[in-house]
Amino acid sequence: MKKKVLTFLAFASVVSANAQSYLGYTHDNYAGVQGVLFNPASIVDSRFKTDINLFSVSSMANNDAYGVNLMDAFKSDYDFENKAKKSFALSNNAMLNTDIMGPSFMFNIAPKHSLAVYTRARSFVNVLDINGNLIDELAKDNTSNFDYSVGSPNAVGNSWGELGVSYAAVLFQKGAHFVKGGVTAKYLQGVANYHFQANNVQVKYVKNSLNPQNSQYTSTGTALYGSSQDFAVDNDVVVDSKSRGLGLDLGFIYEWRPDYEASRSDLMDLKHINKYKLRFGLALTDLGSVRYDKGIRNSYDLNATVTQGQYDSAEDADAFLKNNYTATVVNGAVKAFLPTTLRADVDWNLHNKFYLNANGEFSVVDKSKLNQNSSSNRFSLTPRYESRWFSFYMPVSYIQYSKQAQVGVGLRTGIFFIGSGSALTNLMSDNSRAVDMHLGFKIPVYQKKKKQVLEPVVDKIEEVDEVMEEIVAEEILIDTDGDSIVDEKDRCPEIAGPVANNGCPWEDSDGDGVPDKDDQCPEVRGAMVNNGCPEITGDVIKELNVFSKAVLFNSGKATIRPESNPKLQEIENVMRNYPTANFRLEGYTDSTGSAVKNLQLSKERAAAVKTHLVAKGISADRLSSEGFGIVKPIATNKTEAGRAANRRVEIILVK
Repeated sequence: MKKKVLTFLAFASVVSANAQSYLGYTHDNYAGVQGVLFNPASIVDSRFKTDINLFSVSSMANNDAYGVNLMDAFKSDYDFENKAKKSFALSNNAMLNTDIMGPSFMFNIAPKHSLAVYTRARSFVNVLDINGNLIDELAKDNTSNFDYSVGSPNAVGNSWGELGVSYAAVLFQKGAHFVKGGVTAKYLQGVANYHFQANNVQVKYVKNSLNPQNSQYTSTGTALYGSSQDFAVDNDVVVDSKSRGLGLDLGFIYEWRPDYEASRSDLMDLKHINKYKLRFGLALTDLGSVRYDKGIRNSYDLNATVTQGQYDSAEDADAFLKNNYTATVVNGAVKAFLPTTLRADVDWNLHNKFYLNANGEFSVVDKSKLNQNSSSNRFSLTPRYESRWFSFYMPVSYIQYSKQAQVGVGLRTGIFFIGSGSALTNLMSDNSRAVDMHLGFKIPVYQKKKKQVLEPVVDKIEEVDEVMEEIVAEEILIDTDGDSIVDEKDRCPEIAGPVANNGCPWEDSDGDGVPDKDDQCPEVRGAMVNNGCPEITGDVIKELNVFSKAVLFNSGKATIRPESNPKLQEIENVMRNYPTANFRLEGYTDSTGSAVKNLQLSKERAAAVKTHLVAKGISADRLSSEGFGIVKPIATNKTEAGRAANRRVEIILVK
């Protein structure tokens, strides 16, 4: 039995994340503008003239409650409740982090000064000090009586955009010692925020077997609940330009360069070379906050008893709290605080292009503070090979909450990079608690080795009379078919054709007026407006729905019965005959039972039909699914025949 209000806590506790983005990649000397996220000093005296990020994303999740075989966990029949290895405690913690970098660039404004400008979208969730045993109880399909202390959890969800400007400069250079520093100023645009802080909350559940809707939850304690806007009034996220803030990153890097001392006269000609034997970096990132102009915050007295029916009827957490508990408005600005983190790394040039990096990040905020995002502590050791156009790295990390080591792998190929801090662990482990990946596309312009200027050995002299002869020859050449290609170079000299096809007309196998090169159905006549493919008709859609209504499911489940396979095969055949058509699968149920459960069942049944079709080769991009529960009945629900007709999956053509 699911409890809406507490299900969020159960979900969040099994996806925790580390604040470090692009794990294993940002310490590469060819990381470019992404390096500014870890330490703003990295952009000066770099191996780049400029580096332009087109798009990159990093998402990380680790977990302190469940361990799984990640390859099995993505299978449709995976039994998460019984197969996952559980590690519940009285105080489980969770975080989630997604980091998207948009168009960004870095460049040198002088030999010892550099700038970077970047755009970034971030989403960060923390759930701290939640009772894992309660989560285990909530995950069960048939909950028994329980009496648990929720404790004093502190939850924060914040998403925002960043426009950052970074400046870095060389601060000191003498002998083998080299120091540079950098600073990033960030304009923060708030997008959405939720925060919840409870105090000594206890929840007791008494099951009513005769009438489950009368089962009771008795709670004690208090809670603060706030958000960036009143979602009870408008459930859609509204980005308010007045919800904004400022942020700051600071960083310093020291390099020991025994082979490239400052006194060398050719030092300015060696910008393309990594000069250090050892590099030490230290940075403090994400200082700042976002103030939500339309933010609200209420204090709730949780000393009350509510029924299962009241839980089920609540549309969302906002409505549930307001309808069942006494609220007191808390005055004052709603501020969301960034996850301020201390970052440190040591990079050792082992030999030529081989390096070993040790780095870590440590949260420096009060994690119990209201609306305070925080990172988890982490340490990584990363061996790598790097060159101008290729890098390979293998991070080995230990993260605070997962309490286990993870091994990943990544590579960079100039314009593209991809990697993960946990990929190898996930391939081998049956108790994996972490998953992450990053990838990106960019345009790097590297520093080049200074070339020696040589005097030309022979000057080329063109004869005027030879040039004139070539011009005259071109003018008198014949073009029989008048397609602007002279017969000498025209593969079809008597039939006009485009230059791109060497003077021959494009082939059109099905004769529908759409050349094969542009025809998505080159062997079947179709309409030009449909890229050469036949257009689907209303009769075909009716035929699809005759087949779809014969698809049967096990009672109360989304499992397709075997006798439905012939009709599913007919649906597949029709969809293959119209390869450019897109469809939406809509699930419906009869009115028997809970409307909430029927809505979920209809979604699962529509999704089950989609999954079957995709498995048979129909592109997932052509299909979408949705469930509508008991709405739009096509027959009366007062008879068995009518209810059977209402339990259906309809197929809709998407224009």
